[in-house]
Amino acid sequence: MAKGIVEADLGRVKALLENVLGHSDYRDIQRMGGLTNRTYRVEFPDGSRCMVRIPGEGTEELIDRSDEKVSTELACAIGIDAKLYYFGVDGTKVSEFIPNAVTMSAETMREDKRIRQAARLLKTLHGSGEDTGVKFEVFDMAAGYEKIIEENGVYMYPDYAQIKASVMDIKAQVDETCEIKKVPCHNDPLCENWVVSGDDDRMYLIDWEYAGMNDGIWDLADISIEGVYTAENDELLLTEYLGKKPDQNEYRHFLASKLYVDYLWTLWAKTRVPYDGQPMEYWAQERYERLKDNLKLFASILAQMKGK
Repeated sequence: MAKGIVEADLGRVKALLENVLGHSDYRDIQRMGGLTNRTYRVEFPDGSRCMVRIPGEGTEELIDRSDEKVSTELACAIGIDAKLYYFGVDGTKVSEFIPNAVTMSAETMREDKRIRQAARLLKTLHGSGEDTGVKFEVFDMAAGYEKIIEENGVYMYPDYAQIKASVMDIKAQVDETCEIKKVPCHNDPLCENWVVSGDDDRMYLIDWEYAGMNDGIWDLADISIEGVYTAENDELLLTEYLGKKPDQNEYRHFLASKLYVDYLWTLWAKTRVPYDGQPMEYWAQERYERLKDNLKLFASILAQMKGK
């Protein structure tokens, strides 16, 4: 059996292919990357390919699959994601294979060309004028994750209450001084969710599990966090997206959103610890430490901005 393939998935994959495409006579199947789901690249005797996703255990607590379907269909309709063949009520999915697909990494997402592509793609999404009706309320979700963490008896950091209070104080300041508009967002644009076709260099954004109506700057902040962007990378991303260099309020809005990103995903990772074990604990710890470092950086940059 090919590396990484879960044997129990093979029957599900075959049944899906038969139901959706009318045949399941694949000649090769390969497990792709992913934190919580299992995604397979399937190749048929005629050389055609497709992608099949099997949802991970426990994801039903965190993800509303009907909401994900709405956002996925929007992304496909406006040309941001690959063609969708099937989306099941449990989150199983069959979609078009992106030809000669290259999955992005933190390194490749720091290239000027990719930063510009991502900014333009997100501008298309955020400017689509659609209201998916799917909520992505960051701090409501954080409260829900806190409840899951407590119910499962997962260890929480001794200084968490203090760090949370600092984040909430910054949120209050930003909400008062910055324009915040709810638009369709991906909300989880980590580097591995960006794919480029080797045929035409077209960029795609995939996996819409956490998509919903949110502040568009969240998506930009998330890319910056995941791509480990420098200040120069950030400026290019914001300038390409805004069509001008960011002013002080726009830049502060962006910096605050970086804090929100690590705050929420730290808690999300903690909810996954009972299912995925120590690797998720390490992942949460990494984000939490960066959150604390960025709180100090945020304060330092604000002081510099006020001194100008």
